[in-house]
Amino acid sequence: MNPDSGVRGPDLTTQQLYDILRLRVDVFVVEQDCPYPELDGRDLLPTTRHFWIEGPDGVESYLRVLDECDGVQRIGRVVTAQRARGRGLAARLMTAALISVGDADSVLDAQTYARGFYEKFGYVAEGDEFDEDGIPHIRMRRRLVPTR
Repeated sequence: MNPDSGVRGPDLTTQQLYDILRLRVDVFVVEQDCPYPELDGRDLLPTTRHFWIEGPDGVESYLRVLDECDGVQRIGRVVTAQRARGRGLAARLMTAALISVGDADSVLDAQTYARGFYEKFGYVAEGDEFDEDGIPHIRMRRRLVPTR
């Protein structure tokens, strides 16, 4: 897919959803040795936007954007296949996702080792580091419009 345009949840084909879930499970569950409930019921919502880049062996990098109930956009499940790392794919997807988010506040829960990556996109850590499924994370927020 062209990473510049997201695909809404209901518009995913069965094959696209399968390929996306396979990458997420391969990295988050198997590679990171972190059994957790990957299927959270939000992938097929009409407001969920999926961004990915395919290569010759399938989906190489992926992320999704969720609408939170308070109007904030949540970027999550940012992942790149081991075979495709170091090529800037996640940065391309972040750029596309942030165009989609526009001026809305956005948040993400970053694995702490990736904090610097997200800071390049204007995210600022807020709060303390926390454990999510045995992996240290930090909440990060990006605000374009200052609060009054």
